[in-house]
Amino acid sequence: MKLKARLIAGIAAVALTGGTAAAEGAKVGMITTLSGGGAGLGIDVRDGFQLALKMAGDAGAEVELIVEDDQQKPDIAVQIADKMIQSDQVDVLTGIIWSNLAMAVVPAAVAQGKFYLSPNAGPSALAGAGCDKNYFNVAWQNDNLHEAAGAYANSAGYANSFMLAPNYPAGTDAIAGYKRFYKGAAAGEVYTQLGQTDYAAEIAQIRNSGADSVFFFLPGGMGIAFMKQYAESGVDIPLIGPAFSFDQNILQAVGDAALGVKNTSQWNKDIDNPMNRAFVEAFQAEYGRLPSLYASQGFDTANLLISALEAADIADQDAFRAALEAASFPSVRGDFKFGANHHPIQDIYVREVVKEGDIYTNKIIGTALEDHADAYAAECKM
Repeated sequence: MKLKARLIAGIAAVALTGGTAAAEGAKVGMITTLSGGGAGLGIDVRDGFQLALKMAGDAGAEVELIVEDDQQKPDIAVQIADKMIQSDQVDVLTGIIWSNLAMAVVPAAVAQGKFYLSPNAGPSALAGAGCDKNYFNVAWQNDNLHEAAGAYANSAGYANSFMLAPNYPAGTDAIAGYKRFYKGAAAGEVYTQLGQTDYAAEIAQIRNSGADSVFFFLPGGMGIAFMKQYAESGVDIPLIGPAFSFDQNILQAVGDAALGVKNTSQWNKDIDNPMNRAFVEAFQAEYGRLPSLYASQGFDTANLLISALEAADIADQDAFRAALEAASFPSVRGDFKFGANHHPIQDIYVREVVKEGDIYTNKIIGTALEDHADAYAAECKM
């Protein structure tokens, strides 16, 4: 690590540990997507998590991290989870990007007394009736950024949105979230195949729908394919979406077609607090690229874990759980706290895609929702 990054790391470590002794050890199993079309998301979560451990110094060194590739396949994720729980005897699981994989892994993991800290997937089933005392989501509940997009659509005066999302749990949560806050009519509502790369038919539907706006949720390679094809089609109906389709890595692949598009996120690189500034600078120094939303979520997840290990022995599950609930760590988002169902209560911003030099990125232009909690917490009975 370069000298400047080392200095930043030292500052961050002091902020995390408050000068206390090193954390008690913990073994963490990270199941994430490192190959295929969704690999960029998992790589960023992994890199953000590992950077936080490195920046935390002695406290981070006490965390033994095992990382495996789920290949974006539920059966592979389940096999890895079983191995990590039974053979590796991990204390904590984390890392899953996709909601269908989370639904395959998380209920069984927490039923076996393991903690699961989600750096991304937040299906509604795990926020409501299927919540668990050992399950914590450090990112958001799936609906949240889409709810913010609906709120933004209202403020922008859109009244006839076409809605598009893949047919899996996060996709259905996306459209449900958008419609929960959006007050206008639906020009169309289409669910695509997960992993789809050809959107000619859907774009034709949009063209003929009479829509004044298009809300879409297509993460990873799906979003890249859609955005490029949409730009080439000549359809000029404004796009709205969550950060997942306008994140740092996606923007470099999409290019000019994304400029000016509004999207919603709980994080951006220009949030002005000491930890976020240190994170952005250290991530660039360590990896040679700007951090993404997913990297920020991996970073916060690791820092939550470290803060809990500083406060309690992981062998004392009740004390460790209480330390997680306290969320006593400096988040890159600034204010952060858990609701009663262990999902975040946080601000969600409106961002605009811009170009800074040769780099496509986002800047915050407003706040869509303040201190926003999810819609399912009342159904959670822990």
